[in-house]
Amino acid sequence: MEVTQVLLNAQSVDSTVRKHAEETLKQFQEQNLPGFLLSLSGELASEDKPVDSRKLAGLILKNALDAKEQHRKYELVQRWLSLDVAVKTQIKACLLQTLSSQALDARSTASQVIAKVAGIELPQKQWPELIGSLLSNQQLPAHVKQATLETLGYLCEEVSPDVMEQDQVNKILTAVIQGMNAEERNNDVRLAATRALYNALGFAQANFTNDMERDFIMRVVCQATLSPEVKIRQAAFECLVSISSTYYEKLAPYIQDIFNITAKAVREDEEPVALQAIEFWSSICDEEIDILEDYGDDFTADSDVPCYNFIKQALPALVPMLLETLLKQEEDQDQDEVAWNLAMAGGTCLGLVARTVGDDIVPLVMPFIEENITKPDWRQREAATYAFGSILEGPSPDKLTPIVNGALNFMLTALTKDANSHVKDTTAWTLGRIFEFLHGSTVEIPIITPANCQQIITVLLQSMKDAPNVAEKACGALYFLAQGYGDVAASSPLTPFFQEMVQSLLTVTHREDAGESRLRTAAYEALNEVVRCSTDETAPMVLQLVPVIMMELHQTLEAQKLSSDEREKQSELQGLLCGCLQVIIQKLGSSEQTKYAFSQYADQIMSLFLRVFACRSATVHEEAMLSIGALAYATGPDFAKYMPEFYKYLEMGLQNFEEYQVCAVTVGVVGDLCRALEDKILPYCDGIMTQLLKDLSSNQLHRSVKPPIFSCFGDIALAIGENFEKYLMYAMPMLQSAAELSARATGADDEILDYTNLLRNGILEAYSAIFQGFKNSPKTQLLIPYAPHILQFLDSIYMEKDMDDVVMKTAIGVLGDLADTLGSNAGSLIQQSVSSKDFLIECLSSDDHLIKESAEWAQMAISRAISV
Repeated sequence: MEVTQVLLNAQSVDSTVRKHAEETLKQFQEQNLPGFLLSLSGELASEDKPVDSRKLAGLILKNALDAKEQHRKYELVQRWLSLDVAVKTQIKACLLQTLSSQALDARSTASQVIAKVAGIELPQKQWPELIGSLLSNQQLPAHVKQATLETLGYLCEEVSPDVMEQDQVNKILTAVIQGMNAEERNNDVRLAATRALYNALGFAQANFTNDMERDFIMRVVCQATLSPEVKIRQAAFECLVSISSTYYEKLAPYIQDIFNITAKAVREDEEPVALQAIEFWSSICDEEIDILEDYGDDFTADSDVPCYNFIKQALPALVPMLLETLLKQEEDQDQDEVAWNLAMAGGTCLGLVARTVGDDIVPLVMPFIEENITKPDWRQREAATYAFGSILEGPSPDKLTPIVNGALNFMLTALTKDANSHVKDTTAWTLGRIFEFLHGSTVEIPIITPANCQQIITVLLQSMKDAPNVAEKACGALYFLAQGYGDVAASSPLTPFFQEMVQSLLTVTHREDAGESRLRTAAYEALNEVVRCSTDETAPMVLQLVPVIMMELHQTLEAQKLSSDEREKQSELQGLLCGCLQVIIQKLGSSEQTKYAFSQYADQIMSLFLRVFACRSATVHEEAMLSIGALAYATGPDFAKYMPEFYKYLEMGLQNFEEYQVCAVTVGVVGDLCRALEDKILPYCDGIMTQLLKDLSSNQLHRSVKPPIFSCFGDIALAIGENFEKYLMYAMPMLQSAAELSARATGADDEILDYTNLLRNGILEAYSAIFQGFKNSPKTQLLIPYAPHILQFLDSIYMEKDMDDVVMKTAIGVLGDLADTLGSNAGSLIQQSVSSKDFLIECLSSDDHLIKESAEWAQMAISRAISV
């Protein structure tokens, strides 16, 4: 078959021709995979074929080796490994040959495919000659050198550092650094080398510990930041950014030079380069904030990485450089949601600097604010406001509150009176930051007082009528204003304005332009927060909101024959309305006085939710599902009457592997239903348990959903008690095998350890609840066979010494539940267990009062079990 023409047809503008070609390619792949891959690699390598067909051939090859979804990727890897060796050798030869092609697109595509093959084969100890054959290309013409370096870059991105011998790493780094050197006359080669270094830095651990090698690498990178070619300068700064986070502890000797290079770039270079130069300092801030958070101020010699306080030392020069960038705004940046420019990068970095050094930044920024805040040029007023807003997180309230109190009036006036929309936008954002960081029950000197509360609210509500970007920030400010009163139970200064705030926010949601700048979403978020933080006094008004929001949701369900774009907007609106109802239901359902009044609406609300599910759109599905959880909590056992109709949607949610968030939310709702219905959930348990067990054994479901599923077993066991008997033979082995997996998170990074602890906690919650569910039932003896394994699990996680406080509390609780439910049958087992006693002693002396309480209860239960 003539593959060239088919590949060209597959890119045709005529959809019939295109579809036919795609179908042909699909059949060829299914009928004869080795032949298919060979003809693609032949096409890619063939110099007399059109570039378009070669490029597509390479892309299809690449997609035959890799996929986004983990389980699909695994299948493709296995498929490649099982191909005949001769076929693979021929394909790889074609790929390497393509690196010397005259066509840039063909070379570049081949580079990516080679890296994908290497990503599969090198870990299997196959294709050992690859690196050597790539490095032998260094003496060849420039375009081959460029392609080779590009390939090495992709290779380092695909392969993990532990797969390569240090000797190979050294050779790759040598080739890359040579290609970056100023002696290299060809810019394409130098650019490919600089980009390759960016990916290879993770491999250079050993080289960065050697002073000479590190000096050499740093010198070459710094030289490349001065290249006449803008793309090379940008790529070199990207390398510096990566070095700043990967090798922070090695930077001290170079930091002064890097400051000079970055300062020059920020002031004089083109924007893409200047942005990376600012990013370097943002990255240093991130490192220092992490170190300071981990160790507080008590630096001891044994902390992993000391904080070198680079930011503190650079402050006098760094802050003025960042303040200058704030004056380089773009005219329309507020309307563009993805805008990113020098002023925004500088402000972001300034905010990180404030979090790193705290109070020290304030005296360096205040003169700039005072000098510019009243200037006639909007750029100066906006920059001063932005600088102020940026330093509100980090410094202490004691330092900031007096300044904010002096500035508040000025800012409220600017928000209503300033002639420039940018200035208003940034002013509203800054007010939001003031309310976020300097207002709330923990702040000693209040910023919002009975004297200024009315003025603040009036100004914010007026700003909600302004341009969408300003109105959106005003909604955000109101959100934080309300949040600050969230834990004031008795009376809130906002109570007198409740009706007015709700009305204004609802008006915003109906604005013609509410789709711009996330305005509608921000208005609903603020409305939800105002409701969530309202007090009992305003409960009757919250109740009046129910039919209003129900009516809005009803209207979204009436719309007929929508285009796909309109359908997306409709489902987004349904999501916002369901979210709003969820907050209202939680609010009204949580107090006895409103619960009864609310119950008159329950039937209507439920029928609306069922209609939303019937629209079958995944995003809404999630918000409506969450609202169902709230409704079940508010209606309690009465929710049983909705189950026959609702159950099919519950099952659909549990089956939704692709959108795992939907699945996770649904698992949470099963827990809510168990708590609301108790044993009335029994008729649905067979179906629910079957689906949960399927979810657990699926390799397609995202791992984050698995811990909540185990907790969910516990919710079911608590709800149905000894009726859980028939599920023990399925649930217990699942819990046991997961327990064995999670006992050891060996050699794990932080992310894996966090997940392991989530998993342990889910498993332990299940055990705990299963024991509680069977307590005082004649069937408790059914649990005895599982006790030794559970004690062994507790021993092993105690020995690992890496559990967090949450797991510790649940684990000691399980020990208590075991003793409490099994009594004397558990007594002797607990006495024999290796570490129960030590574990109990450790928990009894814990600083965490929850762990201590749990342990005291467990101690009583154990002593009862042993004394029997």
